[in-house]
Amino acid sequence: MVSVLFVCLGNICRSPMAEAVLRHQLREEGLEERVRVDSAGTGDWHAGEAPHRGTRTLLADRGISFAGIRARQIEKQDLEDFDYVIVMDHSNYLDVKNLAGREAELHRFVDFIPDTEYKEVPDPYFTGDFEETYRLVEAGCQGIIRTLREKEEL
Repeated sequence: MVSVLFVCLGNICRSPMAEAVLRHQLREEGLEERVRVDSAGTGDWHAGEAPHRGTRTLLADRGISFAGIRARQIEKQDLEDFDYVIVMDHSNYLDVKNLAGREAELHRFVDFIPDTEYKEVPDPYFTGDFEETYRLVEAGCQGIIRTLREKEEL
């Protein structure tokens, strides 16, 4: 089983959205038993909380379950436990690299989105634009599945 961890700042907007969307897409493809998906934040401000209201509303409107998703802070052990640690922006990248204390293999979420001009996934906690973030997350999750298939991990 391959494992994917999404990381953003507080783990209430972008990374739980990506966790829910990837789980949904994997379920639609009959692949949910082959990939473990989780999310975490670099900060602990929202630990134990459900996703942000904007994320919950957007996912519910699209019939995507976010059941059981609760914010948590990334731990050093996650870097050993997950095959793919995927960060949403450059700040997350630096924070996770710092946590690793060594070379950790990290992936930028936008690298899974073909032909995008985005350098990072905007944080709707600050922008208020959950639709923009969802469009990127949906495309990126499709790209992750495509990548896993290409690497014959699915």
